Amino acid sequence: MPIPEAQLETWSHQGAIKGSSSTYQSIKGKLESKDAAYAGKNVEVFLQGSYGNDTNIYSESDVDIVIVLKDCFQSDRKSLSEVEQAAWRSAHHDATYTHADFKRDVLALLVDAYGNEVNVGDKAISIDASGTRRKADVIPAIQYRRYYKFNGLHDQRYDEGICFYNAAGECIANYPKQHSANLTTRHQATNQWLKPMVRIWKNLRTKLVEDGKIEAGAAPSYYIEGLLYNVPVEKFGSSYETSFVNAFNWIVTDADKTKFVCANEQYYLLRDSAHTCWEPAKCDAFLDAAAKLWKDW
Repeated sequence: MPIPEAQLETWSHQGAIKGSSSTYQSIKGKLESKDAAYAGKNVEVFLQGSYGNDTNIYSESDVDIVIVLKDCFQSDRKSLSEVEQAAWRSAHHDATYTHADFKRDVLALLVDAYGNEVNVGDKAISIDASGTRRKADVIPAIQYRRYYKFNGLHDQRYDEGICFYNAAGECIANYPKQHSANLTTRHQATNQWLKPMVRIWKNLRTKLVEDGKIEAGAAPSYYIEGLLYNVPVEKFGSSYETSFVNAFNWIVTDADKTKFVCANEQYYLLRDSAHTCWEPAKCDAFLDAAAKLWKDW
């Protein structure tokens, strides 16, 4: 039998936001301290992830925070002509304060504020939960630009994202603001069905992991948001059961999944060997397990 509407309705609810909000504001205040080593530089702090996108579920409590340094950047200039490349090189110089310097200074500030509750991971600096403060991940990043045109500093066009380096020294670029804005626009276009449906799919994913049907980490929230972002708006509506069935059948039966894009519309969603893409085999495993759970509920 299918998963009952009542269960889907329960899964559609957003997780608690009060603790997440106070956690974000507290850490943001520390990161924007006038005593920071990077004080006076062009820095912006903002949310990303499930809480930032209003798709968090009850089992998710982490707060994902980005602090981006805009005084230096990395760039993708593959779309520029040789003449534009030369113009770009003549207009820019190497930064003297780099991502490594910035990450070092952000880490020092956080350790000073939170002591041994701070841990350095592969991509982010984590701060353990304590009291009413939720666990948080802070990503120190620099600006990233994907150029489409450059004839000079006053005649250029690019998409702005962020980038950072993992422990292996690999540069990972992404576009969290475009992801959030596009997801919200599509949510509104579906008459506000999209984000509750994302939360349903995420709760379903969590149950599959708990039941041992898929591996933990096989279906990250970011990619589930991207998957449903590609579903046509007319597939949503009427009821959660109808919306789920219509979206699932379209994804599995009708769609060309190789053309799916991430919600930021900067990358394809399903590709192998890319930091910013979902491995197709893991997506297929998730969809297969979801179909079985739906059928055998």
